[in-house]
Amino acid sequence: MYISLRRLRAAAAYSAIALSAVQAQNVIDQLSFGNKGGQLSPDGRGIQGWKVSGEGHTPNLMSDRIILTPPYPGNMRGAVWSNNPTPYSEWTAEFRYRASGPERGGGNLQIWYSKDGQQSVGMSSLYTAPAFDGLVMVVDQYKGMGGSVRGFLNDGTVTYKDHHSVDSLSFGQCNYPYRNMGRFSTIQLKQTADYFQVTIDKNPCFRTDKVRLPAGYYFGVSAASAENPDSFEAQSFEVSVPNGAQQQQGRTEPPPPREQYQQYPPPPQQQQQKYQAPPSDDIPQQLSDQLAANIKNQQDQFADLHNRLQIVNHQVNNIFQLLENLAKQQDQRHQEVMNRAIPTHDRVDAISRNVEKVERIVLAIQRDVEGKDYQQHLTDLQNAIKVTQTSLTEGLPLAMSSIVTGAKPRMGLIICVFVAVQIMVIGAWQVYKKRRNSAPKKYL
Repeated sequence: MYISLRRLRAAAAYSAIALSAVQAQNVIDQLSFGNKGGQLSPDGRGIQGWKVSGEGHTPNLMSDRIILTPPYPGNMRGAVWSNNPTPYSEWTAEFRYRASGPERGGGNLQIWYSKDGQQSVGMSSLYTAPAFDGLVMVVDQYKGMGGSVRGFLNDGTVTYKDHHSVDSLSFGQCNYPYRNMGRFSTIQLKQTADYFQVTIDKNPCFRTDKVRLPAGYYFGVSAASAENPDSFEAQSFEVSVPNGAQQQQGRTEPPPPREQYQQYPPPPQQQQQKYQAPPSDDIPQQLSDQLAANIKNQQDQFADLHNRLQIVNHQVNNIFQLLENLAKQQDQRHQEVMNRAIPTHDRVDAISRNVEKVERIVLAIQRDVEGKDYQQHLTDLQNAIKVTQTSLTEGLPLAMSSIVTGAKPRMGLIICVFVAVQIMVIGAWQVYKKRRNSAPKKYL
């Protein structure tokens, strides 16, 4: 009996927590998908209330996710748009997604809240979007920071694809390394009467009180991959509204069921008061198990039950405090790791940008080589070689003969010089002989 009562007490506590969560937000099934834990697409052909489209491929609908861009090949696009507008001015949208790919993969993911998104935006990304009216949240590797989430607004007068500096139009951003995390990330967009807020994995991204989006717009998600592709997967998109949210005037779709507008506000005292443990001097910290036959009267039974319930409440409170402390420690450790990892990301991203520049230059040279026809140039070169060969064959003998003729010695001149020398020698001999004969003879 005591075990059943403890289970009943725990079930009542969990039911109270679940009831308070339900009372806080009402999920709009017409604007959501993947939020019920079942199959995303029962027939594998589409998502109820949403339109799926792709460029270069057909997004793959799986049991628990939709693959907007495949891991291979690159330069693919995918989008999913709600068929029903949002008839509320206060709402919360939670989107679960995952991005995975190679070390230097690229691409971007957009979360849209647009007036005519399916017709005007479709599968466009931030840099190819026309003059849309609404909001877009972009998840990409802006400035090589390893990942960022940025928000952009447009009133339908600015064409983003023709703008000279789209990145300068963001009204809020934060850094978030979203790639290859091995799990699904959750990005939450929340609009109330006082502010617009963006959180990622329950961590604040940015918040502003100067943005107010009208009702009647459509939610959508689009993804685009680059030459080195990233695979973007969408697991769920959940839209919820607070209790008592009033529908906006001029909506084109029928209102949600009446049950979504019922209010169940908890009493004001319960909203403000927190549980305070009573003084534990007289409360036992632990009780030993007893047989039911040992408890004879109702007073002893009530006292035993009361003490055990108080012990359970103390233990539950201790568990909640321990979990809260662990969560704070984990947040601090995560922040420390992120602070240490940002400089490393900067160096890695700088190297990655240099490598990407080299790759772009190589790809440009490859496209230039593959895109031009060099057959005419080769033919002209072959003809020039033939002409050169012919001119050498015909002109080389004449040139050699001319060179030999011009460089050979003159034999006539040599013979004349030789004869002249001989004549001079003979003449000198005759003169010498004549003088010798005419000289006086001396006799001893």
